[in-house]
Amino acid sequence: MRFCARPHQFPPRLAAAAVILNSGLSKVHADEQTAAGLHGMAANTYPFLRDMDPVTFTKLLSRSEIALGTALLVPVVPSLLAGAALTGFAAGLVGLYLRTPGMRQEGSLRPSEQGIGLVKDIWLLGIGVGLVMEELQSAD
Repeated sequence: MRFCARPHQFPPRLAAAAVILNSGLSKVHADEQTAAGLHGMAANTYPFLRDMDPVTFTKLLSRSEIALGTALLVPVVPSLLAGAALTGFAAGLVGLYLRTPGMRQEGSLRPSEQGIGLVKDIWLLGIGVGLVMEELQSAD
């Protein structure tokens, strides 16, 4: 496993990091109403989150996004590791899109007006999978 990102990996890592860091930083001082909304949407899609306190959930989400964004920014974090973390995070977002009622047009994968904000996160999944695949291929 390489311990430094390759130069051509910087643009997608930087793009993903900017979006994820912004999201995490915007949740740092979330009020209880915002926390309840974030938690409610996540808990409806992922029932194992229902018992978690909304404020605690939001703090953990914020910290996770900040950690992931930072890992993507720091070139000495291996792309395999950063890509795997990004893939897991993005898979959760895509799952939220696929499993939340009203996000898609009836009988279709196409987004509804409400789903556009989530479906766009598929590019994060593509970046994560691309980083992982490149690193696994180069290990051969």
